Amino acid sequence: MTDGKRPDDSRTGGLGEPGAQELAERSYAIEQQKVNRVIRIVTPFISVAIAILIGSLVILASGGDPVAAFKAMFEGAFGSQRAIGETLIRSTPIIFTGLAVGFGFRAGLFNIGAEGQLFLGGLAAAFIGVQLGSLGWYVALPAAIVAAALAGAAWAFIPAVLKARTGAHEVITTMMFTYIARYLVDWMVAFVIRAPGTIPQTAELPVASRLPRFSDLLPFLEPSRGHAGFVLAVLIAIAVWVILRSTAFGYEARAVGFNQSAAESGGISVGRMTVKALCFSGALAGLAGAAEVMGVHYRLFSSFSPGFGFTGIAVALLAKNNPLAMIASALLFGAMSAGAGTMQLQTDVSQKVILVVQAVIVFLVGAETIVTWVIGRVRGKREVAPVAA
Repeated sequence: MTDGKRPDDSRTGGLGEPGAQELAERSYAIEQQKVNRVIRIVTPFISVAIAILIGSLVILASGGDPVAAFKAMFEGAFGSQRAIGETLIRSTPIIFTGLAVGFGFRAGLFNIGAEGQLFLGGLAAAFIGVQLGSLGWYVALPAAIVAAALAGAAWAFIPAVLKARTGAHEVITTMMFTYIARYLVDWMVAFVIRAPGTIPQTAELPVASRLPRFSDLLPFLEPSRGHAGFVLAVLIAIAVWVILRSTAFGYEARAVGFNQSAAESGGISVGRMTVKALCFSGALAGLAGAAEVMGVHYRLFSSFSPGFGFTGIAVALLAKNNPLAMIASALLFGAMSAGAGTMQLQTDVSQKVILVVQAVIVFLVGAETIVTWVIGRVRGKREVAPVAA
């Protein structure tokens, strides 16, 4: 007498119910998803730790003390209210550029031209800030910020259209437009909107067109250069996170970035979304230019950005394109930049070590397989799918 089960009932369990093997496979799949999620979260932290270790070896090889060097760097970044202010102003533009690059990545686009869009944003902010500064901060401030965003979006528009209509790769076009933007700003500052004097630069922004400093808003704070642009950057990061998660625009951007064919089949115009996403990315980069001009320098000159657009690529990679994580990622890079001078002054360790650390972080995040392999070795076991007994 049989129990009514077919030979493969050990898998199905009979009557359509899952068997032991299928339950084991489901459990294994769920466990693997949890492990992969943990690895994705800890990979940036491990990358930073490995980069600091390599930086320490470089310091030791040069005869320095890595503990003293990194302690001095930390003090230079967070040791006083003034140091914190310096960290914040260095973090602010790379939050914006990180958001610009990261949003492009989420939409399947490689916006390598954030630096050029930043320059156009700075140009627009400087021009509008000077022209409208006499109308009061409630007009000049928002007008200059909006103008910077629109200028960044406009500078990304042509590469976006070329990508959508002809398939021209955005890496090439946005990079070339970066060079055009830099030389265009050089020419504008030197000949068109140059202020009187020997140095090629624009006129100083009126007070009404400047982003207020924290020490001006909160008199109990020590004087520092930290300004309200950092608060704006945090708010924009939160807004981008909400857009990606809770709006049709964000859903379509993520869908196109995940699978263009599936998105097209679902009724999403890939070409139209390409233009919108790249222009939105450019607008975010333009805000970085506004933050530098309106919050730090109060005028525009040819070298006002030391490469914030390119640093934003590293920030986006480290944050795994998560807008909220980019705040922490930018603070890390900003702190290293702000503390490098103190490190060199107190310990005689070259600031170039910080560039080595940053480069290693980017390399390890880009080559995530290496870090994943390290994690697997630490775990000390190989995951093997369960088989039926």
